Amino acid sequence: MTIFGITVSMAVVWLVLAVIFLIIEGITVGLATIWFAAGAFVALLLSLFDVPVMVQAAVFLIVSLVLLFSTRKIFVEKLKAGSEKTNVDALIGREGMVTAGIAPFAPGQVKVGGQIWTAVGPDPELSISEGTLIQVQAVEGVKLVVAPKDCR
Repeated sequence: MTIFGITVSMAVVWLVLAVIFLIIEGITVGLATIWFAAGAFVALLLSLFDVPVMVQAAVFLIVSLVLLFSTRKIFVEKLKAGSEKTNVDALIGREGMVTAGIAPFAPGQVKVGGQIWTAVGPDPELSISEGTLIQVQAVEGVKLVVAPKDCR
């Protein structure tokens, strides 16, 4: 193959494509281009045995698409990327206790997981007295939105 007047082996072309797909995968971590890198490696192996370029290209597409559609879902489920709650999102659903009463239109404080948080009720007009068991419904900025445990 000739590129810009330079004769280049198809093995080099497939290797460069595989590296590009791997770099894109490393940047995006979307489990999409990794399968095209695998297809490029298979095509690279075929080019080493002087298989015609059209066959290499067809095998590249077939291998890439088969891997993409048959294994991507399995790997996404196995890796469970982004499915586990972390940091403050993990507080949603947890129980705690009001340590400083929540008045209408004024925040109070709650203790959840051994930490004191500023908290408001789900309704701005709701008051929740000190000592009430609560459950965290949401996180808004640095405040927890809580509801009395007996209201759920």
